[in-house]
Amino acid sequence: MDRILVEGGVPLSGRVEISGAKNAALPIMAASLLTEEPLALDNVPDLADIGSMRRLLQQLGVEIRHPPARPKSLVLHCPEVLDTTAPYDIVRKMRASVLVLGPLVARAGRARVSLPGGCAIGPRPIDLHLEGLERMGAEIALEGGYVEARAPKGLRGARIRFPQPSVGATENLMMAASLARGETVIEEAAQEPEIVDLATCLVAMGARIEGAGTSTLRIEGVERLHAARHRILPDRIESGTYVMAAAITGGRLELRHARLDLFGAAAETLAEAGVRLEETEEGLRAERANDGLVGVDVRTLPFPGFATDLQAQFMALMCVAEGAAMITETIFENRFMHVPELMRMGARITVHGRTALVRGVPVLKGAPVMATDLRASVSLVLAALAAEGQTEINRIYHLDRGYERIEQKLAAVGARIERVP
Repeated sequence: MDRILVEGGVPLSGRVEISGAKNAALPIMAASLLTEEPLALDNVPDLADIGSMRRLLQQLGVEIRHPPARPKSLVLHCPEVLDTTAPYDIVRKMRASVLVLGPLVARAGRARVSLPGGCAIGPRPIDLHLEGLERMGAEIALEGGYVEARAPKGLRGARIRFPQPSVGATENLMMAASLARGETVIEEAAQEPEIVDLATCLVAMGARIEGAGTSTLRIEGVERLHAARHRILPDRIESGTYVMAAAITGGRLELRHARLDLFGAAAETLAEAGVRLEETEEGLRAERANDGLVGVDVRTLPFPGFATDLQAQFMALMCVAEGAAMITETIFENRFMHVPELMRMGARITVHGRTALVRGVPVLKGAPVMATDLRASVSLVLAALAAEGQTEINRIYHLDRGYERIEQKLAAVGARIERVP
């Protein structure tokens, strides 16, 4: 199993190319099941999760090809749904596999999708996905660890109100509603930029969707969707990660394609913490302000709140800030597993339930550490970049799920980093 070695203490300087957003690409790839015509996607990141979704879609009947002249592009074509089962072996590796549920029921009238179960950062049940499909007329049964969904007469529009926003449920039901009879209204819908990107792609395919990016979505079902071309938006989590890499090392990075409008509350929080962000013609410029980093309290919330997927990285940043920061995690119940690893590097962190108190230290020290999940992995990379001495990060396969060529991108801007077997 590979590991990453980092020799810290080097201010980063140069330009980083921000990749397409994994969390936008995955549901948009699943949307290819909704039409018998080709869906062309540009700016698709080369990640392990993208590979898993490709394999699942190919099993279901989607033909996928890389246009030779477009290395970051995919063309997905599903003339006929050949299989309606998303097996356990794929779903257990990548929870986003459950996003084929809505499209399969909408187009084929049936779906059999493995229950995703728990994961390292806590259980994420799909109750809202299933309740929404039931309201749209689907018959749902749970058998042998699988969701069996059937709608032999097709889905119908419905009014659905979530008790709290859910990104996955919003995506699944928006795709299903695109082919349902009549109007579907989703209240308390998720407002993340990835939802807007999916809606933009569906509209390009002929769907009728209003309200994307607000808490109320209206979808008027159509008989069929057609071919389209769509460019995946830049990854706001990758962008935020490299912003913090510049700040934690005292360096300066140009982030090509990064968009400040996708950051939500994180932009203001980072500014308060002493991170200078400036929009440029090509993206963003990020560096530590002259006064240095200061502790800032933060609470994770659905967009436009501070993203839970940036919480671990922000904690690493606060480890070397002046003063203290209170970090409260409201989205996932077990998302502080990086804390013991950061403490191995000399961080001063006290956890009480869903709140972590971080007291800044003058310097972190390199140490052997172990990644526990995707965002925890990259928080350890950030800490290692700022630490004295060498840090060895183990179980880095998590990184490959969400960060494209991270060690190469960091090495290109001055980091002393290498991947070793």
